[in-house]
Amino acid sequence: MNQIIVAIDFSKTSMHALKYAIFLANRMKSNVVMAWVDNLISPESILLDNVPDVREDAKKSLEEILEQNKGLLTSAELTYKLRRGKVYYEVAQLARQSDAMLIVTGTHGVSGFDEFMIGSNAYRIVCNSPCPVVTIRPQYDFTQGIRSIVLPIDETKNSSLKAPFTAMIAKTFGAMVHILSLYSTPLKALNQKVDNCVADIRKNFLEQGIPCSVESTVADNVSHSTLKFADQVGAEMIAITTEQETALSNVLLGQYAQHMVNNSPVPVLTVNSSEITRPI
Repeated sequence: MNQIIVAIDFSKTSMHALKYAIFLANRMKSNVVMAWVDNLISPESILLDNVPDVREDAKKSLEEILEQNKGLLTSAELTYKLRRGKVYYEVAQLARQSDAMLIVTGTHGVSGFDEFMIGSNAYRIVCNSPCPVVTIRPQYDFTQGIRSIVLPIDETKNSSLKAPFTAMIAKTFGAMVHILSLYSTPLKALNQKVDNCVADIRKNFLEQGIPCSVESTVADNVSHSTLKFADQVGAEMIAITTEQETALSNVLLGQYAQHMVNNSPVPVLTVNSSEITRPI
């Protein structure tokens, strides 16, 4: 059975991410694995007397969370794994070892407040993950389901890599996909490349019976344009890739994916284009 990894640090942010992971897993027929990473104990601290056993405390807390939430999974299993090391690296390694289809992690965005560790590691998890990652803010209400997904497409070579996983999510939840053509350059040849890519994606979606629409915008700031459009269509998810930052406008802006993860009020599905993507 498919695996969804959710990063846990016992903060409200990660507990909300767990609820969202279970919500996804019930529709995607996936197991959920809670991943807690001990990055608090250094080799020096092990030599000290009376150091509390952080791992034992974490295990007890995970057992309690498991008992409280396992009944929410309708036809799959909720388990946990304890790791030691850097949070983002260990979560990514667990995903590789378990051939996970998805990682879910909470984020505080640009609030300036990193509760525990997950908030500060969200983007690092995105960048190192071998599978798609969904980041979600603790205040986001996902009970309305996933009815509308925004799929921004620009001229960068890997922009379309998120389309297959987006299609799977859309089919699973019966969602409408709003394909957004982003023209971030005055060069007609590059804009035509965007149009051709969008046409191929639209054709593929319609062949799969996925309802979709196509809109276009000239975007001096592709992140702001994407977020504005998502708000206009009432999106419950935005799908991006991690290498869209190669466009000139995005170089001036900063990393596109990081900006989206930090600023989107709705969950962001990120496909790491540097990894070989999982077949859908």
